[in-house]
Amino acid sequence: MASIRKRTWMTGGEKKTAWVVDYFDQDGVRRLKTYPTKKLADAGRTEVASEIHRGVHTPDSTSITIAEAGEKWIEQAELDRLERSTVGQYRLHLDRHIKPLLGETKLSRLTAPMVRDFDVRLRKAKRSPAMVQKVLVSLGGIVAHAQAAGLVAQNVVRDARPRRARGQAKRHKGRAVIPTKAEIRALIEKAEGRWRPLVITMIFTGLRASEIRGLTWDDVDLDRKVITVSQRADAWNTIGSPKSEAARREIPLAPMVVNALKEWRLACPKGDLGLVFPNGVGRVENHGNIYARGLGELQIACDIAEPRTDEKGKPMMDEEGRAIERPRYGLHAFRHAAASLFIEQGFAPKRVQTIMGHASIQMTFDVYGHLFPSEADDQAAMEQMQLRLLGSA
Repeated sequence: MASIRKRTWMTGGEKKTAWVVDYFDQDGVRRLKTYPTKKLADAGRTEVASEIHRGVHTPDSTSITIAEAGEKWIEQAELDRLERSTVGQYRLHLDRHIKPLLGETKLSRLTAPMVRDFDVRLRKAKRSPAMVQKVLVSLGGIVAHAQAAGLVAQNVVRDARPRRARGQAKRHKGRAVIPTKAEIRALIEKAEGRWRPLVITMIFTGLRASEIRGLTWDDVDLDRKVITVSQRADAWNTIGSPKSEAARREIPLAPMVVNALKEWRLACPKGDLGLVFPNGVGRVENHGNIYARGLGELQIACDIAEPRTDEKGKPMMDEEGRAIERPRYGLHAFRHAAASLFIEQGFAPKRVQTIMGHASIQMTFDVYGHLFPSEADDQAAMEQMQLRLLGSA
């Protein structure tokens, strides 16, 4: 049975007071836990008793720090053979954001108010709402891994994540940036050489850049007119599994894609990997090369560009005083273009989810919900339904 006693002492001529919870843990070891007020001590005694009853209590003296728990979390991610880019993001969140602000805190001492304070300090340090959200998710992952290992009783991060942070991240998510039809037509008309089949395939399939870089001829069935996504190439040009199970999918091909790939197969550089869009020696093409030398230059040639700006947002000029331009869209925008075409063609949301390889229908609606029919479209559809049935409005 845990008991509470008041402790007083003198420091530098000043009287100090604290409240001590005296208890035996689930292993029968006597423990002491100190609190600044009796109210906190009462709450602490209740919490300790509950944790001991459930056999999950972790004393402060044996608890590891959040920094140590973070290292164990990343070690597990490496053992699970998560993608290098994913582990790299975990490392960045831990080293740049979590360790400096919470690293020395004992896991057993982490509370919901501390998580809220951490959120506030991140935002005051000018982290973007999206980054704050990601870091909080990583912190929750660290504590969840420690909880599963019996190193902490509960995950206060996921139990008490700040609603404000979640709301801000959602508000700042924004809509997908999508090339216009006129821009898409201009790109297709202007594209030539090795970039033409790549541009056409991206626009009509919605493949991720990593998927198109890892696509093999074995996964292209021009007779059935489908592409099967079975692998991808990561940022280090390493071939691996798709992003998720949902990313393993078949994508139907438009006639233009079939024709472009038939022509390209004859000229495509050959290599041991059998890639559809390799570099000049048949190896995995670098993501940056596709953008800088391919779709980036193509956009500039089509006048699909905008001024390049400096850190202060001012347009950058060349030596002759002309504005320096940059391509308007990144590679992912062409995936958005494909999705917009699917939706305009009348594909059902679930079918769009499948073709795009989204893990959930919610993800599809989060990114493309504004493109699906609205209430006004519903009214027009009802009028058409009546006309077809009765022949009059």
